[in-house]
Amino acid sequence: MMANSTLVTEFLLEVFSETWELRILLSVLFLLVYLGSLLGNLTIIIAITLDQTLNTPMYFFLRNLSILDMCYISITVPSTCVNSLIDHRNISLGGCAAQIFFFLFCACVETLFLAIMAQDRYVAICKPLLYPVIMNHQFCIQMTLASLLSSLVLASVHTFKTFQLSFCHSNVVPQFFCDMPALLRLSCSDTFNNKLLILLTDIGLSGSCFVFIAISYIRILSTVLKIPIKGERGKAFSTCVPHIVVVSVFLISAAYMYLRPPVVTFEVVQEMTISVFYTMIPPFLNPIIYSLRNKQIKEAVRKVTSQVFFIFEYKRNTYLSWYSRGKELIK
Repeated sequence: MMANSTLVTEFLLEVFSETWELRILLSVLFLLVYLGSLLGNLTIIIAITLDQTLNTPMYFFLRNLSILDMCYISITVPSTCVNSLIDHRNISLGGCAAQIFFFLFCACVETLFLAIMAQDRYVAICKPLLYPVIMNHQFCIQMTLASLLSSLVLASVHTFKTFQLSFCHSNVVPQFFCDMPALLRLSCSDTFNNKLLILLTDIGLSGSCFVFIAISYIRILSTVLKIPIKGERGKAFSTCVPHIVVVSVFLISAAYMYLRPPVVTFEVVQEMTISVFYTMIPPFLNPIIYSLRNKQIKEAVRKVTSQVFFIFEYKRNTYLSWYSRGKELIK
């Protein structure tokens, strides 16, 4: 039914710029952001996995967030940069549907994980005696599975409803990846139900999570302000404020793109610029904000680096020893 109701068989995505020099510059810049995100998140995953002292709920969710961020940014950035460099704009209907599904799935899970992590910090700081009881291992597993399953349902419903529509106005998507709002503008079907579903999802998921995160950090800051030590206050502010800023950039930019009325006319460049704030910035900044500024993570990274260097030196010395013995035997 979906194939019969669709009048186009492929879409054409926008490139970063029609000017070749600027296109190369932006593609290389975004690829560097992508590689930096992969490196930062992979470092955190390895450090938390190998360091047994980081076997706590906080680092359990940090590792999950890092795994998710690697998947999230990999859905759009590498293919977009490569396609922009080789001037390949075509994407099949199935490829577009897959990209929308995985993008929405990761975005929903990211939102829920950020809310759970705010809850973790709130309990740890405001209710430390109850922390082992509330944030136990079973609760962490249940919240992770609930986030994955609910996001799977939401992504499936949105993707199915989107590709039930007929696309006959144009097959040129005014975006550098298959994004749902851009596709809805190409449809010649009635998109009221789709827009209503987006509104309900944004209010029910993004809106409630944002309020929950904001309230959690407000309570954390109010608790910390009662501490007489000024250094601890400054540390709390320097930790909480970046968290809130990254969450706000992610959710507000995404909500604006998904909820803005169709009467608002935007240039394609402006739309693509706003999209960068919820596709590339969070996965790139999350490792820096949530983990690499953390002393325990830094120490774990140092230990892992030392172990890797030791193993490398040991194998190198072993190889050189065997090589020297081999030369002596030949002589």
